[in-house]
Amino acid sequence: MQQAQRRHMRGPLRPQQLKPVRARVSGAGLARLFQAGDAAVLFAASFAVAQLASLPRVMWLGAPTLALVLLVATGAYAMSARERTRRRFGRLLIATSAASGGAGTLAGLFNPAFPALGCAAWAAAAALAICASHLAWGVTLRRLRRAGHLTPNLIIVGGTPAAQRLIRRALKTRDVNILGVFDDRRERVGPEICGVPVLGKTADLIDHRILPYVDRIVVTVPPKANARIAQLLERLAPIPNPISLLLDDTDDETEAEAVGRIADFDLLQLTGPRQRSGYLVAKRIMDLTLSILALVALAPLMAAVALAIRLDSPGPIFFRQRRHGYMNEEIVVWKFRSMRTEATDQKAARQVTAGDDRVTRVGRFIRKTSLDELPQIFNIITGEMSIVGPRPHAIGMLSGGAEASKLVETYAHRHRIKPGLTGWAAVNGSRGPVDTPEDVRRRVQLDLEYVERQSFWLDVSIILRTAPCLLGDTGAVR
Repeated sequence: MQQAQRRHMRGPLRPQQLKPVRARVSGAGLARLFQAGDAAVLFAASFAVAQLASLPRVMWLGAPTLALVLLVATGAYAMSARERTRRRFGRLLIATSAASGGAGTLAGLFNPAFPALGCAAWAAAAALAICASHLAWGVTLRRLRRAGHLTPNLIIVGGTPAAQRLIRRALKTRDVNILGVFDDRRERVGPEICGVPVLGKTADLIDHRILPYVDRIVVTVPPKANARIAQLLERLAPIPNPISLLLDDTDDETEAEAVGRIADFDLLQLTGPRQRSGYLVAKRIMDLTLSILALVALAPLMAAVALAIRLDSPGPIFFRQRRHGYMNEEIVVWKFRSMRTEATDQKAARQVTAGDDRVTRVGRFIRKTSLDELPQIFNIITGEMSIVGPRPHAIGMLSGGAEASKLVETYAHRHRIKPGLTGWAAVNGSRGPVDTPEDVRRRVQLDLEYVERQSFWLDVSIILRTAPCLLGDTGAVR
């Protein structure tokens, strides 16, 4: 009875195991990976045929290049769960045939004696290779979707007819997970919409524990309700998750197209950063490479710090604190303990001040040199943090007697990217405790500036500037 009730509360479109957005797979990045795989098999097939049939270079290099262009142009990497297998493989055969014909025609212009048999051999080999490749990644996609790594998790704001149609379509296709609905008219909407639970009013969404698992918030409103749209966006302003608008259009065809594209996020995006998968992959590779190298190089230093802490004061070597990570996810951040054990402040209710009696002798040194932050290398390796990003703050951290997250409306927008070991704010003078509301606002302003400007080379610049800033920042209290 209790299990049935729990399933009812979860709804029919909620996966058995929710995975945070941080741990999910980027569809755009996966598509690029599949493109690279297709390029490899096409050029390998071309090389093999060239060895047997003596294909000219324009054929065995030009044909696979043209095939890849045609595959991208015809949407072969949209990865839609709605596409029929027959149509998908028909597209592959057409692309390889057209590429073979185009490259063969070009080869014939350079060499009129070029045999048509070479074109046919290339087309057959390429079609076989590309179909095998897409069969393999089709299996991969199905496994990722079943495991919850790829299927997008949505929250709907507004129990409109468009929301009902979206839910019914999702129940049929299973190409999106709809975790719940929020509506200010909960009394009229009822406890559920098409089986999906109504989790509360719009205001309840601001601090809801489900946000770290939500890829996108979809606002469904009538198309002419401009005042209602503005009101909802104002209420949802503190939320870091991307927000899209799905109009409850009276034109059935237009609405059907919008609802049909929802799984691909082809909507009017109102808020949230535009994700660049290439940059995210490069950033993750840099994070792993530098953090593993740093762990190896700094292992003796970290061991020495651990020994000094053990000899200096009783208590554990490490200090663990729950902080906000990507999309407000609660993560456990590791540090070397710098305070007396009995004075541990898990919620940062009191900011550290100069000559703070809670800080140990070793703690003063490792805080001044930022050596206390080195264990966060493990957070970077596990993917909870990055080398560069906004510094993670303790949950419920107070500044000037007020909760820091309540002092700035857009405070949570700094969580639109992973927190970092260093960041734009740190190299621009906002380092250490934030004692006043003005300090909080400046920290948030710098963090949001980085969120808007983030790039691979900006990250490299921040990393290079970090050490000189630490050495020259003798006045900072930590």
